[in-house]
Amino acid sequence: MAKGDYQSAFERSLRDPADFWGEAGESVHWYKKWDKVLDDSNKPFYRWFVGGQLNSCYNALDLHIDNGRGDQTALIYDSPVTDKIKTFSYRQLRDKVATFAGVLAAQGVGKGDRVIIYMPMVPQALVAMLACARLGAVHSVVFGGFAANELAVRINDAQPKVIVSASCGIEVKRVIPYKPLLDEAIKLARHKPQKCIIVQRPMERAELILGRDLDWKEAMAAARPHECVPVAATDPLYILYTSGTTGEPKGVVRDNGGHVVALKWTMKNIYGVDPGDIYWAASDVGWVVGHSYIVYAPLFNGNTTVLYEGKPVGTPDAGAFWRVISQHKVKAMFTAPTAFRAIKKEDPNGEFIKKYDLSAFKTLFLAGERCDPDTLQWAEHHLGVPVIDHWWQTETGWAICADCIGIEQLPVKPGSPTKPAPGMDVRVVDEQNQEVKRGSIGALVIKLPLPPGTFPTLWNADQRFIDSYLSEFPGYYKTADAGYVDEDGYVFVMSRTDDIINVAGHRLSTGGMEEVLAAHPDVAECAVIGVNDELKGQLPLGFLVLKAGVKRKDGDIVNEIVKMVRDKIGPVAAFKTATVVARLPKTRSGKILRGTMQKIADGQDYKVPATIDDPAILGEIAEALKGVGYAKGA
Repeated sequence: MAKGDYQSAFERSLRDPADFWGEAGESVHWYKKWDKVLDDSNKPFYRWFVGGQLNSCYNALDLHIDNGRGDQTALIYDSPVTDKIKTFSYRQLRDKVATFAGVLAAQGVGKGDRVIIYMPMVPQALVAMLACARLGAVHSVVFGGFAANELAVRINDAQPKVIVSASCGIEVKRVIPYKPLLDEAIKLARHKPQKCIIVQRPMERAELILGRDLDWKEAMAAARPHECVPVAATDPLYILYTSGTTGEPKGVVRDNGGHVVALKWTMKNIYGVDPGDIYWAASDVGWVVGHSYIVYAPLFNGNTTVLYEGKPVGTPDAGAFWRVISQHKVKAMFTAPTAFRAIKKEDPNGEFIKKYDLSAFKTLFLAGERCDPDTLQWAEHHLGVPVIDHWWQTETGWAICADCIGIEQLPVKPGSPTKPAPGMDVRVVDEQNQEVKRGSIGALVIKLPLPPGTFPTLWNADQRFIDSYLSEFPGYYKTADAGYVDEDGYVFVMSRTDDIINVAGHRLSTGGMEEVLAAHPDVAECAVIGVNDELKGQLPLGFLVLKAGVKRKDGDIVNEIVKMVRDKIGPVAAFKTATVVARLPKTRSGKILRGTMQKIADGQDYKVPATIDDPAILGEIAEALKGVGYAKGA
């Protein structure tokens, strides 16, 4: 595609999506070419590349070997927490994947079977994902260390034949045993996997259960490599669970065909990288960024991808990212603004940046939550490279809005993820589903059909897919974000429109947390809101109304609540603060005014809602918030 032509590419993608994405599909290996690029015969269930057959693992690994690039480095594993760096060529990685595909096949895993992967940031996690793809099995990666009951819910929904895990994960200075969590999850789950395959790490040996658990190393030694299995373009590649407002997670499905085409296209056109370039997404394989941009897209495009088992600070210091970029000659990096806020807090003057040669580094991409202008400008100033904020979601799998630097680099507007990516027809509508004028805030929606690589439905939940995403604004996908489009066509994402909060780039449901709080025997009523936090973007804050007659100390109850959330949802929730109040502000119909409480906590101006049943409660909430260090400006 000719550089310098974003607008014509964008317009063509909307005017003739079949032609636009059909052209992109020509760079992909197909066993059988598609019959139709876009099938819209069963709206709103759109399908891409119908009739086509391919294999995602073949496109990620074997294709490059067949094209003479098997000796190029495919993967760099960099683990400061274990002081280990290891590289794998495309051929070496393919051979490990093919062997592990043989391990899975020997356990009866075949096309369409599910495999849950509950792993730390180790090469075996990528090997397991790609081995599933090789067999046409459906993987579902669960963030390593997730609480047992959360894992159990996902086991029940996905019904995996096999679970792949490891003995432990490592968080800076402490080891987190995974096996007890896995065993507890299987005990809690109605569905029982036939086998578990465990990677034994030297810092923590897991007790294996005879007859159910296999040792990864032993199983690999006994296995025979397995070839790629052709699958339909519309067959599922993976399920990735995201927070649901009901507390029940939603299984986002990704298909094979559209996913390969779109993700391969994004590497050149959005990220500006060519085959052979070193690309690093500093995320986790448990999240969508890890799926899309640690594992699949860089390998589809023939890049070298970096798998980093460490933190932005503390492994060993605030120069960790710059060491990786310098040592491995990273050209483009993708991470969350949270990581940069953590680095900025530790090293405000960028002293660590000066210690490293970053001459190979060309672009920094940020996503996962709204990037505040201060962080963006700090990164621009100290790194001296373009800093691109882009907006996307688990459901979309790649950017909704981005500065597509491989097509045409547009001027940056701090606070905006620039303009919609080709294929993403972003609109702003009001509650009546009418488009609002430029500059007015409304619900951000995307006109159907969504482009390839996005989710075609939810796992075993077609009606929930429609109810959750398509029914509120007919003809559009509801992003559940609010914002506006300015006079230049730049999109500004301002806030969530539901109860999902964004903690360090992780989308978490306040509704799910409220369920935990409500389970405490002394709690009559509760609410959780997300409050602004300089480092993590948002942090959850709980409000507790105690049952009449409770005589215990508030502090003891709060401590118990904090522990309950940690046990039920996991440390990722970062739930550390709750306050006891006499009552919660509500509308006359009984709806808790969470948005108003959030504004009070953040010290923002707010209007007393006309529907409130007693305005005096807001003063009580402000006093309670001051007691826990919020509402300073209220």
